[in-house]
Amino acid sequence: MGRATYLPARRGPSSLTELGGAPTIPRVRPQRQLTCVVALAAALALAAAGAAQTRADPALQRKLATALRVPHVRPGQTGALAVELDTGQPVFARNSGVPFAPASTEKLTVTLAALSILGPAFRFETDVLGEGSQQGAVWQGSLVLQGHGDPTLSAGDLKDLALQLRQLGVRRISGSVLGDESWFDARRTAPGWRADFYLNESPPLSALAVDRAHYRGAFSTQPALGAALAFRDALRAAGIAVGGRPATGHADAQAFPLVSVTSPTLAAIVRSMDLQSDNYTAELLLKELGAVTASRGTTAAGAAVVTKQLAAANVPLAGVRIVDGSGLSLLDRLTPNALVGILEAAWATPQLRTRFLASLPVAGVSGTLQDRMRRPPARGNVVAKTGTTSEASALSGFVRGRYVFAVVHNGHPISSWWARVAQDRFATVLASQ
Repeated sequence: MGRATYLPARRGPSSLTELGGAPTIPRVRPQRQLTCVVALAAALALAAAGAAQTRADPALQRKLATALRVPHVRPGQTGALAVELDTGQPVFARNSGVPFAPASTEKLTVTLAALSILGPAFRFETDVLGEGSQQGAVWQGSLVLQGHGDPTLSAGDLKDLALQLRQLGVRRISGSVLGDESWFDARRTAPGWRADFYLNESPPLSALAVDRAHYRGAFSTQPALGAALAFRDALRAAGIAVGGRPATGHADAQAFPLVSVTSPTLAAIVRSMDLQSDNYTAELLLKELGAVTASRGTTAAGAAVVTKQLAAANVPLAGVRIVDGSGLSLLDRLTPNALVGILEAAWATPQLRTRFLASLPVAGVSGTLQDRMRRPPARGNVVAKTGTTSEASALSGFVRGRYVFAVVHNGHPISSWWARVAQDRFATVLASQ
């Protein structure tokens, strides 16, 4: 049973600084000199062509370089890449192959992988399984509320499940209500998170959590138990008595499904995730990818699935390290090359492009860009994912359907205000073209 929609191609290093100095001609035997000279000439010609393509519009390059020049943000800790979508040619590059902490632009990796593997129409399912049998109006045995990672599961869904059970004629449960979160592992955070990220930046991670692990207005550090308690309350409100005390556990081998609810579509979920930069949803999606694809609902398994999917999409992975889904991990690394590659892959896939674009904030209009770039020419024409932590600030997206870009700043700590000034100016220059 469904419910209402939840609202709340590749290059090598292209940085101008990465072209290096003059090549060294190797010492070779005479009979191989001609071949080597020809090969060297061809390599130099290709390098010259690539440099010429990157320098196609010196005026635009100067404007973009000026846009990035702000106080308190070091050029050596700034990476940027802008590419024409139609031609695939870079119009600006700086440190584009350097690995940076990506902050929440990391969510772009999960968005692409989830839409590609699970599909935009995918829905999470939460089931009630019965252990025992129904005898008249009494369920003799226990009920198991089994989660499969739905980040949108709510008290309203539990009410729906309780009403479905009542429609089956159940008025009393002799046993307990069990919360089963075994679809994922029991780790509540991801590798590389600072201790204060737990609860402050994300609720406890679990395959079964109701209202983002809240029960009666407070966080439950045992999400599956909180879900079982909330389901007991929903059953009682529906006129179904429960004999035993709520607990956690796994459904036994003889348990069978009685009723279920499903989430909104994945397309709706990733849209909400990226618009609001929702860390919790990103982490559950990552574990879901591991559970569905690799039969292991762990962050590590999900990260491996995402990395494999990026490789399949020809995203350049040199220097890339996917550790979590949200970008909170201090161990995550993405390059501007990879960020642009992710966006290009989504743009080049017709069945993904519309949903991927719809998930991104719009400058001056929606999500985390609602209060940025509120004037023309950027307003409404820059569609991009933001990212901010104490050590990283980033912006990566599309401009007028003409350019794709990524700007990433790192620092210890980063000057977030000045970094955003640079990012907004960079995108605005592109929007003015």
